[in-house]
This record gives sequence, structure tokens and C-alpha cells, in this order.
Amino acid sequence: MDKFRANGKFLLTGEYLVLQGASALALPLKLGQTLEVNTLEINNGVLHWDAFTPKGFWFSAMLNKSDLTVRASDDMEKAGMLSKIFQTIKSLNPNILQENNDYSFTTHLEFDKEWGLGSSSTLISCLSQWAGVNPYEVLKRTMGGSGYDIACATALKPILYRLENGNPIVEEADFKPGFLDKLYFIYRNHKQSSGKEVKSFKERLKTNDFAREIREISVMSDVLSGPCLAGFDDFCAIMERHEEIIGSCICQNPLKTQFADFQGVIKSLGAWGGDFFLAATKLPETEVRKYFEEKGLTTFFRYDEMVI
Repeated sequence: MDKFRANGKFLLTGEYLVLQGASALALPLKLGQTLEVNTLEINNGVLHWDAFTPKGFWFSAMLNKSDLTVRASDDMEKAGMLSKIFQTIKSLNPNILQENNDYSFTTHLEFDKEWGLGSSSTLISCLSQWAGVNPYEVLKRTMGGSGYDIACATALKPILYRLENGNPIVEEADFKPGFLDKLYFIYRNHKQSSGKEVKSFKERLKTNDFAREIREISVMSDVLSGPCLAGFDDFCAIMERHEEIIGSCICQNPLKTQFADFQGVIKSLGAWGGDFFLAATKLPETEVRKYFEEKGLTTFFRYDEMVI
């Protein structure tokens, strides 16, 4: 048996604009996904796929080994994407799956599949590790996106990520300020379709290249990841300004408008409208929990519980 693992992700800065070359600060998570690959003592020309979440069994499929098309599944849409990923990987490394055996692939998500922490990016990373191929190329040919989540999948600490002429540039970021105990991640109780949001943003690019916004966001990312960040108040000011900029780019109100009475800063993480958000506050943890629980938001983590 071969086993592989990839980290989930949060995008602290640069959402949307990272697609246009902005420097983004991204956080690899302690929660991720594992992949186990077994070579079976039978040869029926089949790849067996079983996926699990912390709640139990999630999804299964059988692919034809010869052309990696779907033979059977309990979710044909997911199986179709899985088939596309396998076909892409096979095109990048024709030497995989050469043995006269069937294969069993088993994945285990370490987080709820609705949380938007990277179920797709961790899958691509794990399969790419197994096959020895470039995960960015697999992403490009299948699901698309900036690739910051692929970078987080194998990162050992926070990263600065940007696209330069379409190529990913990844640098380790020294983001470990003394106020991490004042940062919390809260789930909004519904998953957001990042693909739909990105498509909407790209429509806006037809009339605005957002060059000024890209420069300002990049400076923010650099400040947060270096020695120039003075303290918690500076961090909060940057987060508030970041929300203003992105809100103007996508014509949406910052999330804080929905929590106007909260004593602190609220910042969206990734595509706006769903998944997790960041709360930065000087309030005691018990009061922060109480505030969001009264809003019906009970999935709550401290920074140190989530980020590597």
C-alpha cells in the first residue's frame, strides 16, 4: 500500500485578484485529505474508488483501466470529474497503471466536505504525488483556478503565492505574529461555489483590469508576511481595507455589514458568500463563541487549531 497526504487551505489575502497576478497570503491547514493506493491480486481491468469523510462513506466509482472511463458509480457527476483527472494524469505520465492488476484507491477527508477547505485541490495533489506529475498542470487541464490551493497542499508553513506569466511562484511567508490568539475561523453554514464567483469576477475584467487594486493587495500581502507588521491594530486596519478593495472589485458589501455589532474585524476567506470567514477581535474567546452561536454559527476554530 502507498499512502499520500495533502493539506487543506485558507486564502487570507488576494481572493479573486490572485487570478490576475496579485500576491496572496495563503495558509495551509492541519486538516486535509489522505489517499491510499493498493495493487490488487486480480485483473478485471478496473480501478476501484472509495471516498470517506469524517461522517463516513461518501462516494464510490469504478473506472475502466483501459481508457479510464466510468464503468459504474453512485454519483456520475463526481465520477466524470474523477475520470477526467485520471485521464489527465495518464497523459502526463503514460507509465502509470502498467501492471496486470486492478487497483484500489481510498480517500479520507479530514474535514466536512461542505466546508470548502480544498476537497478538490487535496485530491489533485494526492493523485499527482502518486503518479509523479505536476499538480498545477493537472489543475489547469481539469478544474482550473489560480493554484494557490495546490501550493498549500504540500506547504509546511504559510506562503506568499502569485502567478507570473501564468506560472506559480511560491515563497514561504513569515506570518506568525504575536496576536494569533485573537484570530478565529467561523463557518457560515453553507458552501460557496468558487467557480461561479470567479466567472462573475472575470466578467468584470472586461471593463477594468484592476491594476491599482492588484498593486495595493500585493503590498498588503507582503506587509503581513514580513517584519513591517507592527501589531494587531495594524493587522485589523489591513483586513478592513482589503475588504473594501475586494468589495469594490466584485460589487458586493463586505461581510462585516452582516455583523455590524461585532467588536472586531470580519474578513471573507476565498470566494465571498460562503465557507469560512476570519474574525479578529480582542474579546475573550468565550464571548466570541457566544456571539456567533447566537447567530446560529457553531462551527468555530481558533487559529492554532487550524493552521500549520
